[in-house]
Amino acid sequence: MEKLQNITLSEEYIDEEKNWITPNYTPIPAVLSKGEGVWVWDVDGKKYLDCLSAYSAVNQGHRHPKIIEAAKNQMDRITLTSRAFFNDQLGSFMKKLCQYSGMEMACPMNTGAEAVETALKIARRWGYWKKGVSENKAEIIVVNDNFHGRTITIVGFSDDPDTHGGFGPATPGFKIIPYQDINALKKAINKNTVGFMIEPIQGEGGIRPANLYFLKLLRKICNENDILLFFDQVQCGFGRSGKLFSHEWAKIKPDIMSVAKGIGSGFPLGACMSTNKACVAMTKGSHGSTYGGNPLAMSVGLEVLKIISNKTFLTKVDKTARYFWKNLKKLENSSNIISEVRGAGLLLGIKTNISNIDFSEQLKKNKLPFINREVRVYLNLM
Repeated sequence: MEKLQNITLSEEYIDEEKNWITPNYTPIPAVLSKGEGVWVWDVDGKKYLDCLSAYSAVNQGHRHPKIIEAAKNQMDRITLTSRAFFNDQLGSFMKKLCQYSGMEMACPMNTGAEAVETALKIARRWGYWKKGVSENKAEIIVVNDNFHGRTITIVGFSDDPDTHGGFGPATPGFKIIPYQDINALKKAINKNTVGFMIEPIQGEGGIRPANLYFLKLLRKICNENDILLFFDQVQCGFGRSGKLFSHEWAKIKPDIMSVAKGIGSGFPLGACMSTNKACVAMTKGSHGSTYGGNPLAMSVGLEVLKIISNKTFLTKVDKTARYFWKNLKKLENSSNIISEVRGAGLLLGIKTNISNIDFSEQLKKNKLPFINREVRVYLNLM
């Protein structure tokens, strides 16, 4: 790459991306090239405290040495078998994942969106085969300000015009109700309802934790109406909220749960977990993925589970979260810029009285790279 006069190395890389990559992102102008723990460095050598943590994907910090070692060891053996064969990593990982989550079955995928799509298929087929819903009539209830991924079906039940605008027609079979509105949920349920899907803590919707009493009511209502309760834990799972899974604060259990991001600590890995009741209709040929369950990803996932199962893991999350919460709340009470702090654990949101773009730029100047819109704190957990 020929270096232009008076152009920094960062600007060269930014220009290259702008010239060759579809403009569906507007990144903060920091070109990162190295990471270690909670710290990242750009190509010009500037050091930042990473308060985005890849949207909760690197919960154990950048380049955790044990995870790197596990990946390297597996790469020396075999990386991909496809599900046409068994491999010696998949069963062990899924067993531990189910045991830690309290679920009974799991389907390996690569991303959060795939995990959610898997759950939607599980819920619909369960409705047809077990609940007796007429074919092609199944309905799933979701909430406003949701974010479950970017596939054509998922964006069809988003109420964010940036997400769904221009991608219609929307896939039928979904109803949107207001977040945390029990009465709206009761009115939306009918004989064709097979599931209710919600993030226990909304991520892209602004870091909004659901009330614990509301979550308990959800479990009760779903039981009474024979509906599958589905929690999307892609951003709020794996210790992010101070519990391994955020619904544990309400002491309830879902029928289906999607996970990704923190499960792979920077490696593409996702899964849809369910009870035996929910996934009974998932049969041979009904779903699949060439890369899903690949031994390289499974070896990384196994190491992640070892790390988060350590007794000190959640203790450290709680201690760090209390520090951030206490001091951010002080700023909320004393600052004319910060109007609200909300969230749980180390999944925190800051609402500002000024442009979030301006606020993010000021944070970047102070070597604290947050993201735009409503500013979020996703400090690495380890």
